[in-house]
Amino acid sequence: MTRILLLWMALAVLPAHAVAPGDPAPDFQLAGLRGPVSLADFKGKLTYVDFWASWCAACKQSFPWMNEMQARYGANGFQVVGINLDRKREDADRFLAERPAAFAIAFDAGGESARRYGVKGMPTSVLVSPEGRVLFVHSGFRPEQQQALEARIAAALGSK
Repeated sequence: MTRILLLWMALAVLPAHAVAPGDPAPDFQLAGLRGPVSLADFKGKLTYVDFWASWCAACKQSFPWMNEMQARYGANGFQVVGINLDRKREDADRFLAERPAAFAIAFDAGGESARRYGVKGMPTSVLVSPEGRVLFVHSGFRPEQQQALEARIAAALGSK
């Protein structure tokens, strides 16, 4: 309950302007699971940036789907980057032990990257073009949305 209250307090101070399609995607440079992670590292790739937290039920549902998308489209220039917003790294580590990620993971306990993207809910995903422009922003995750989300990824990659 405390974590949820802290997130809502943090979200209350977020800027009113969230990123929108066509905007340049804000860069981030964060500690990652296997070393530093930066959006610039993925320039030239279609990048799905997903903001998540260990306590988020929808995030638990989205991880298997993101693993599947990384496996299906990774060879075509697609990359998923999950940015964890938990205040305590051990909460994220427990989540990842139960739901391993087959994609890049970064940690932002202070939430600066979420503020720069204008994240207002969890999870929030941003599809970034190979040129670094926001293609679309999606908030939440439900299994019935998977096909529509995949269709947007496939269309952006120019595949079927």
